[in-house]
Amino acid sequence: MQEVRIIEIKKSVFEDNDKDADALRNELKQKGVFLLNLMSSPGSGKTTTLIRTINALKDKIKIAVMEADIDSDVDAKKIYENTGVQSIQLHTGGMCHLDAEMTRQGLDGLNLENVDLTILENVGNLVCPAEFDTGASKNCMILSVPEGHDKPLKYPLMFSICDLVLVNKMDVAPYFDFDLEQCKQYIRMRNPHAEVIPVCAKTGEGIEHFANWILKNIDQWKEGK
Repeated sequence: MQEVRIIEIKKSVFEDNDKDADALRNELKQKGVFLLNLMSSPGSGKTTTLIRTINALKDKIKIAVMEADIDSDVDAKKIYENTGVQSIQLHTGGMCHLDAEMTRQGLDGLNLENVDLTILENVGNLVCPAEFDTGASKNCMILSVPEGHDKPLKYPLMFSICDLVLVNKMDVAPYFDFDLEQCKQYIRMRNPHAEVIPVCAKTGEGIEHFANWILKNIDQWKEGK
């Protein structure tokens, strides 16, 4: 009896995407556009954090935003109405993530002339977006206090690929069983090089620190570090 043939499609897809992502990264470097991939669970405060951060940065650098969702244009409208920066909505057609080619299509819809920073607000979940390289210069994620400090143990890949973890909604930390130091320890277990910044999008706590992190990384990226 002939054995069933098994084809590792998943591996092939990832390999092709990694090549596309590297090519996109190189193209953006030539254009001088720093791409920040921002990920998190739904409801963690990505859009509100972005609004605060963009308003802290828009007089210093030129910014564009891509909002990725399965449907709706709520977030793109909110970004534009509250910051005035160029913002477009990407519909993923039911996909729970963006890959490099999808990111490229989104970038093609932006006017990148003189843009220093493009922010991709990825689809909200802690699994799929972590598996696909978007071609970003840096990866950042938001963990909100109500989600619990043990999330790095449950979603190891997401925390392992991120250069920065923002711990949002620190204003409600007293009302939840959230241990920031324990959370930092768990993050270091997954990624000893990840930086952690406590923030509160509602009050503005930590936003300046995040904005300065972005500026510093753009400068280092331009210098080839």
